[in-house]
Amino acid sequence: MINQLLLAIILTILPVSELRGGMPLAIDYAIKNNLTLLPIILMIILFNMLIVLFIFLFLDKFHSGLLKFKFYNKFYNLYLKRVRKKVDKFESRHETMGMLALTLFVAIPFPTTGAWTGTFIAWLLDLERKESIIAIMTGVLIAGVVMALASLGFIKLFF
Repeated sequence: MINQLLLAIILTILPVSELRGGMPLAIDYAIKNNLTLLPIILMIILFNMLIVLFIFLFLDKFHSGLLKFKFYNKFYNLYLKRVRKKVDKFESRHETMGMLALTLFVAIPFPTTGAWTGTFIAWLLDLERKESIIAIMTGVLIAGVVMALASLGFIKLFF
């Protein structure tokens, strides 16, 4: 049988569940096994932060290989054009937000707003890498704290 803490780590690095899936399971594991919560919480947040680096690396390597295929190249350029229109519209209304918008997007612990999506958006829009990583990891830290507090019953996320 798979260890509950290992399962929490796996959920934390997966694109759909991320902290929303891993944090409650990890906290439950810590409480059941009488472990100190802070190291467990920090570990889950750290795993979700580290995945950002691997996503960027994977996207860079995978994408450059796929661009050699005509179908992918055409699809990518069309998709990028559509995304760019939406982003330009958003930026024109929220120009001063900059990387704060990326941080807040990642910080909201809802489906499709975590580190995976934030990293993909930053990569797709070719945002400055170092600033993007800092913004995304800050968002992960905020989401981690929110999820830890929610998992411990201090705040309610859903009615």
